[in-house]
Amino acid sequence: MTTEGSTDGAAVDAPAAETGEGTRTGTGEEAPTRRARLEEEGDVAADYLEELLDIADLDGDLDIDVEDGRASVSVLEDDAAPGSLRRLVGDDGRVLEALQELTRLAVQARTGERSRLVLDVAGYRAQRRVVLTGLANEAVEQARAGGEAVHLEPMNPYERKIVHDAVAEAGLRSESEGVAADRHVVVTAAS
Repeated sequence: MTTEGSTDGAAVDAPAAETGEGTRTGTGEEAPTRRARLEEEGDVAADYLEELLDIADLDGDLDIDVEDGRASVSVLEDDAAPGSLRRLVGDDGRVLEALQELTRLAVQARTGERSRLVLDVAGYRAQRRVVLTGLANEAVEQARAGGEAVHLEPMNPYERKIVHDAVAEAGLRSESEGVAADRHVVVTAAS
């Protein structure tokens, strides 16, 4: 297994003075910066996932990053065994959602802090982002053309945020409606 990492992202690059981090602790030691904590989250998650992949006898490379103020870990398919990680995604990404939650809990158990880590397996989330952005753009066009509210399919919070961001970028308004598994995005022309 290979573990790689880099850090970028505007929220993480904010100066320490703006985030209130990177200051001295009561013992005179430098407190960890937000970036360092997110990198640690990624490392802890990668350790957990490496162990899980070994137990499941699956091969994958791990890529650790920091994006949009969150630790991000991607499990990339080994070229020798394409499709082998599909089991970790499941139907409609349900297994991936559960695995992400377990990974967040493992990070929390180790660091003592709640994690907002994002996990991607075999490029599923990256592909889903493209699909959701396209769906948002279609809804924007429908709302502009018809002036009526456009209701999209139910989505998890992460996916709804992708849609909200795409709609806002297009200059229209969106909000989430519904409860639990029926929560979905409604796109309306900006008023």
